[in-house]
Amino acid sequence: MVGAGHVGLYAALRLSRKLRAREAEVTVVDPQPHMTYQPFLPEASAGNISPRHSVVPLRRELKRCKIVSGAVTRIEHSRKTATVQPIIGPPLEIEYDQIIVAPGSVSRTLPIPGLREHGIGFKTIGEAIFLRNHVLDRLDVGAATTDPGTRRRALTFVFVGGGYAGIEALAEMEDMARDALKYYPELTVADMHWVLVEATQRVLPEVDRDMGAYTVQQLLKRGLDIRLDTRLESCVDGVVKLSDGDSLPSDTIVWTAGVKPAPMLDDTDLPRDDKRRVTCLPTLQVVDGDKVLEGAWSAGDCAAVPDLTGPPGTYCSPSAQHAVRQAVRMADNIRAVIRGKEPVPYKHKHAGSVASLGLHKGVAQVYGVKLKGPIAWFMHRTYHVSRIPSFNRKVRVVIDWTLAFFLRREVVALGQLHDPREEFTEVTPRVG
Repeated sequence: MVGAGHVGLYAALRLSRKLRAREAEVTVVDPQPHMTYQPFLPEASAGNISPRHSVVPLRRELKRCKIVSGAVTRIEHSRKTATVQPIIGPPLEIEYDQIIVAPGSVSRTLPIPGLREHGIGFKTIGEAIFLRNHVLDRLDVGAATTDPGTRRRALTFVFVGGGYAGIEALAEMEDMARDALKYYPELTVADMHWVLVEATQRVLPEVDRDMGAYTVQQLLKRGLDIRLDTRLESCVDGVVKLSDGDSLPSDTIVWTAGVKPAPMLDDTDLPRDDKRRVTCLPTLQVVDGDKVLEGAWSAGDCAAVPDLTGPPGTYCSPSAQHAVRQAVRMADNIRAVIRGKEPVPYKHKHAGSVASLGLHKGVAQVYGVKLKGPIAWFMHRTYHVSRIPSFNRKVRVVIDWTLAFFLRREVVALGQLHDPREEFTEVTPRVG
């Protein structure tokens, strides 16, 4: 099992429960000791839930599996071997009979001047925690300074990308910062400048245009600056230059403009399509042209899986909704193949999408039914708490939400988390 994201964790769970110990040993390889439930990253970043409760510990949940903490650096399916670099020690070569290739995706970035130096993604729990601490730290800077330019730069927050990740991150962080201003008498809501930069003419492409337009209207009512049909051209030295000619000095540039398959796939002999995804049959078996690669499987963001509910030539979208269901179907297909039966094609009509726009605010389109406001927000929470793996995590998330009804949101920055040795280093004398 290469990767322990949505696909890897759910597939490993099902295989370990459905296969007898003498039939197979399930090995999971991932550099992280946990699976991140990414739909909860905006809420974790905004302080609605504890960051620890948005991740699922692998060793606790996959007790019947062998966990290898490391990264797969090479796959040679022609020899049915995977090379693994553990977190310590020399590389390992692991032989396999069946392999699930599900390393997921990474941020799809562009060669924009300054982006590498000043941008931050929103794909991992570490990035979510950093963004929360950084935004609160910028409020402290804005409150402490008497220089208008420094304050304007500190309180300008730019988000690039108007998909679900970008919209939810922007809305949740602005909601958190607005709450935090209660404790900053030096600042007002008007001092903050929240900017969304989207290259197309709409946001939330997964839902109908009217729902995207509603989302924009709600954000505009909150005073957010929405720039559609606009591209980020440069952010050298933290100066954001946009294709509409505007220039915005900013200390916060968040990149949420899509994903691409994990680059580790470049070090495999598996077939790929023009988007660098692993080519698959609807059964989730890897296929090279007309040839099925026996023992190779893939699903999720890194796989090109035909969508049998759509027109010919369409593929399943890179969403958690598909990834979880594909993982279950793939695990059942692997069990069937091991027992000499035929695999079954994956088929699932996309149920719709739900998004949070901050506390008690949301938008949803499920099975053609369109919902807005508190009802959509409640549906968003209900759906995702039902999907996060393990009863343990469900309970902890619900407790976090319940406490939030009675207690004020925590809005303290823990910036020292990102450089914990700095103070100790400064007070420790040099030797020699």
